Amino acid sequence: MYPNLYYAFKDLFGVDWKFLHFVNSFGFFVALSFLAAAYTLTLELKRLEAKGVLQFKEETITVGKPAGFNELITNFLLGFLLGFKIIGLFISDSPLAANPQDFIFSTAGSWPAGLFFAFLFAGLKWWEKNKQKLPKPEERKIRIWPHDRVGDLVIFAAIFGFLGAKIFNSLENWNEFVRNPVESLLSFSGLTFYGGLICAAIAIWYYAKKRNIGFWYLNDAAAPGLMLAYGLGRIGCQVAGDGDWGIINSAYYTTPDAKLIPMKPDYFNSVVAKNSDLYLSQFGTLQVPHRFLRAPSFLPDWLFAYSYPHNVVNEGLKMPQCTGQYCNYLPLPVFPTPFYETLICLVLFFIIWSVRKKFTVPGTLFAFYLILNGFERFFIEKIRVNTKYNIFGFRPTQAEIISFLLVVSGVTLYLVLKKRYNSGKQTPTPAGS
Repeated sequence: MYPNLYYAFKDLFGVDWKFLHFVNSFGFFVALSFLAAAYTLTLELKRLEAKGVLQFKEETITVGKPAGFNELITNFLLGFLLGFKIIGLFISDSPLAANPQDFIFSTAGSWPAGLFFAFLFAGLKWWEKNKQKLPKPEERKIRIWPHDRVGDLVIFAAIFGFLGAKIFNSLENWNEFVRNPVESLLSFSGLTFYGGLICAAIAIWYYAKKRNIGFWYLNDAAAPGLMLAYGLGRIGCQVAGDGDWGIINSAYYTTPDAKLIPMKPDYFNSVVAKNSDLYLSQFGTLQVPHRFLRAPSFLPDWLFAYSYPHNVVNEGLKMPQCTGQYCNYLPLPVFPTPFYETLICLVLFFIIWSVRKKFTVPGTLFAFYLILNGFERFFIEKIRVNTKYNIFGFRPTQAEIISFLLVVSGVTLYLVLKKRYNSGKQTPTPAGS
């Protein structure tokens, strides 16, 4: 596993670039997923604008004014934060710098770098505005198309998506949250996708309403990118080994050097008992969820059982003769569900992308996305480790409940929108007109 890009580049290319320690593998793929989603969203918004169903909005701006106090202080603070924390992470001799997450949320940093970039950012803003200054400031009207707002939409989605993912993860793992609420909320691990999706959707709805962007058209434009982003984000889960994996595959066990060995079914309980401290801390019992599935001879074993050596959450047992921060492996391998979800979601993305133009009723493509997403997550939950709830004798996970509701919502939404369209109560008129 590659907790950060340093380990990946050292293993794959043989280079020893220390600065890559600060680039978290999971965060790298999350950023990549946002960029991919932004790109597909831009393409779709431009396509809908060309069809005439999305319109521009005129806004009045003032040009020729010198930089105001708020602009200068904002750039000063942004520059200080960049220098103090980000540059400080690379040049600080603080022991916290070995763990970027601890460093970012500490008081450590570089004051000289912080002040240098603070004055640099503020100075550049003053110079830029002064260069454009007019003897008399003018008010001008400009046209802003929906695709011009993709940057804002991505920022909204990122901020509220992260907050929602943390909140839902805390609800799903309530006991851990109660034990250490601050660490639970500030940690970059432990993110629930559906929490992020729900909170980001609410924020985007509010933004679209304020900017007069057709909500259902926007949802349709975002649908392919949402599926693509989820698939790419799961690469980060797999590469980093963030604990978001499946249940144990009891057909194998793992040697201390992280090699898979086929195991007979009756040997499983003895391996669990041998590592009772580990599994009691995880499950509170030695009745560990598992499935026995041997890989077909024409496929590699790791596709069905993976021990996640050097995982970023330090889950499992210590690897002998391993030094450093990430030295753990799983003594009983698990199903690599993030890898499965990457493959499935990339296939689903291409399906949505190939049929998107056939959905002529606004909102129905998004409904189709909800159905596919719900089915994908519902079935992958069958081999994932998650907290279960007791509801009238049923034991579903949080993701199973939400994915079931997504399928029902998608079907209902599709039928309602089609019925309204066919009855003439809804017509695909240009948004904002």
